[in-house]
Amino acid sequence: MSQSTLIEMPYGDETIRFHVPSSRLMGVYAPHDMPPVDDIVAEVRRALAEPIGGPSLVDLARGAGRVVLVADDNTRPTPAHVIIPEMLNALNKAGVSDAAVQILIALGTHRPMTAAEIEAKFGLEVMARVEIVNHDAFDPAVLLDLGTTPGGVSVQVNRAVMEADLVLGVGSIVPHHIPGYSGGAKIIQPGVCGETTTGQVHLLSVRQGSLLGILENTVRAEMEAIADRAGLRAIVNTILDRHGRMVGVVYGDPWQAFRQGAALSRRVYGVEMPARADIVIAGSHPCDIEFWQAHKTLYAAERCVKEGGTIIVVTPCPEGVSVMHGEMVEFTARSVAEIDAAVRSGEITDLTAGALAIAIAGA
Repeated sequence: MSQSTLIEMPYGDETIRFHVPSSRLMGVYAPHDMPPVDDIVAEVRRALAEPIGGPSLVDLARGAGRVVLVADDNTRPTPAHVIIPEMLNALNKAGVSDAAVQILIALGTHRPMTAAEIEAKFGLEVMARVEIVNHDAFDPAVLLDLGTTPGGVSVQVNRAVMEADLVLGVGSIVPHHIPGYSGGAKIIQPGVCGETTTGQVHLLSVRQGSLLGILENTVRAEMEAIADRAGLRAIVNTILDRHGRMVGVVYGDPWQAFRQGAALSRRVYGVEMPARADIVIAGSHPCDIEFWQAHKTLYAAERCVKEGGTIIVVTPCPEGVSVMHGEMVEFTARSVAEIDAAVRSGEITDLTAGALAIAIAGA
């Protein structure tokens, strides 16, 4: 009887277990486990006081009236309940009261977070101290038109951002197929932009293929141009391991701090394989609330599988394909050229869904 190897993969709150013939198994690959931060609160305080490419948060915030913290949503594991209280304390030291601060949840085109999800993400202390608002990419009344980027992207940004004296971003850095890495300027685009802006940027990305792990690229340049126009002054970005443990945190200039954090993220998530495999079984955890998030595993798996090979995605997707872009599933049966033509002709009006359909069809 041939020997087999037990494989365990996270599946929502559970674990999937199965056996693979040992003679057919190339290997089990996962992000590197690096030593986590011993004291998360102390490390966040250190980062806020030791900026990368700019002043400390206390110095930056002096004299500010209205402050907006743009924070990622529940599809990201950023420990906002730990980070934001320390940011608020620093703002208080600078003379900014909690009443002058608003948290704007950077949903992009995701569905709004529920009250229970907001509590789980931000914690009761933050909820008691400041106003927390969901961004709405589909409501023209909350958006301001900022013209067009040099790359031709129409820029609409949440007016709360544009009316603030100080805009700060809170998120995490991980390899991402659209701009190379999440984090940095991505908190503004797509975080708090209108659906048209986000659709155009997504299309810019998918028409040139996955940019997973590529730091400098045209999509990142567009995002940074939009974030600069929106007035993003500083970011707090964590680098988390596959278990959700913090291995690093950066604070400071949105461009410089992001790049320093991305270097650490690459060390965590960059994995070498001896060759491409015939079959790749890939898990999407923790991005598994819906296929809109879970599909991201395809881009890493694509780098690992032979031409004509098979990718099996292990993911629960309790909310289905996509709450906000469910029509995407209707497009993916077409070829890349057919989907792109439908986008250009106006048959597909949801540009973000069209972009993702192109990406999936081409994977």
